[in-house]
Amino acid sequence: MKYATHLRNALLAAAAAALLVSGCASTPRVSAEQAHDVLKTSFTERGQAKLDRLEQDDVQKTCSYGPGTAPSKEVLDALEKAQLAAIKFPADGKLLGDWRAGERIAQTGTGKQYSDNAAVPSGANCYACHQITPQEISYGTIGPSLLGYGKVRGNSEAILRYTYGKIYNSNAYTACSNMPRFGHQNILTEQQLKDVTALLLDPSSPVNK
Repeated sequence: MKYATHLRNALLAAAAAALLVSGCASTPRVSAEQAHDVLKTSFTERGQAKLDRLEQDDVQKTCSYGPGTAPSKEVLDALEKAQLAAIKFPADGKLLGDWRAGERIAQTGTGKQYSDNAAVPSGANCYACHQITPQEISYGTIGPSLLGYGKVRGNSEAILRYTYGKIYNSNAYTACSNMPRFGHQNILTEQQLKDVTALLLDPSSPVNK
């Protein structure tokens, strides 16, 4: 999660500052509260990037942990259950959109940055983490390859709901997943979520060729 990365960086910055003040040879213990203070004092609002981005929700708080302090299975199971219950499926019951639009969304990495136009829908930047179509030769490997996603899994109602839900909020299925919660955090619109779902499941999509 981006916040967790920023928090770790802030912890290091706070520790470095403490070292300069104290002159100690070893790194002092820095609390999450101190790191959060460093973030607040070093972050300046610009455009659509407001200070509320520094406030963690329950998922981010649970998943921002250090070595040897991972949450228990019971805590993670409860997190997944709560996030699953919060998924908002389309009122019209339709989960598949246009895979062509979904491919454009997957290729688009703009949105939510202070320099982006807030009136323009964000992209999902899926290729930053996944291999999706065989034609694309530049992609990340943080997430699994999605080649053949629909061909392997089929098009059952259960798979449709799982795929849409996974894109909507990955933490509903894998606690502390690194995947953005595209629907939960209003990164993508409902129609965009449908389009990306179609990219993965439509038999005509290059994903399944």
